[in-house]
Amino acid sequence: MTTDVPVPGAPPAAAPFGTPEAPRVAVRGEARLEFDPEIARISVSVKARGTDRRSALEDLTRRNSAALELIKSYGDAVEKLETGAFSITPELTRHGRGERVRTYHGHVHLGATLSDFTALGELTTRLADLELSSVGGPWWALRPDSPAHGEARRRAVLEAVKRAREYAGALGARLTALVELADLGAEAPTAYSAALPVPSGTRAGSFAGAAEAAPALDLEPRRQTVYAQVNARFTITPPEL
Repeated sequence: MTTDVPVPGAPPAAAPFGTPEAPRVAVRGEARLEFDPEIARISVSVKARGTDRRSALEDLTRRNSAALELIKSYGDAVEKLETGAFSITPELTRHGRGERVRTYHGHVHLGATLSDFTALGELTTRLADLELSSVGGPWWALRPDSPAHGEARRRAVLEAVKRAREYAGALGARLTALVELADLGAEAPTAYSAALPVPSGTRAGSFAGAAEAAPALDLEPRRQTVYAQVNARFTITPPEL
């Protein structure tokens, strides 16, 4: 066991729970705001199948190139394009003693992030119209550096101050100083598990090229909810009890 020895000349330690002369009030400020989404993400899966490995790879390469060229043709409307996964898998026959390959399955998964929602509907249907392709999404979102997050935090702080003033006013006191302001969980961090995105909109697939271009989808963006919480502690004047 250790004992803290006061240092000569050091200021006295502040009382953790306040004193009768300087009581403390602790509150939580919360804000829940809605904003229009800034970006939308879609996933594209391109497939190929054949009894010969080389032909399956060639078909997969050709279809992947067609999907990439189509997405890139939208220019600045596409903020991000990336290949997520590639696989070529042999399927063995169900009967027989030898390891005989029945067919080969090829998959390429692409991901695209768009900021132009007008182009999004057209691109989605054109991708779904490609040979042996499927499209998932869209997943609406705000950018990580969106001003919406800062606005929610400011509202949470204002709510904390307002709530603290109401508590102090109920005692005939007033706020004198801010002692602490912290994000919820900052004092005792807990494990965070990110939830998987939930698709909002449509999922389309195509197994053969269409003779005519498919009409563009009319997509309604889902508004995004931003939630912020802060813990705040204030000192107040002695209450009039």
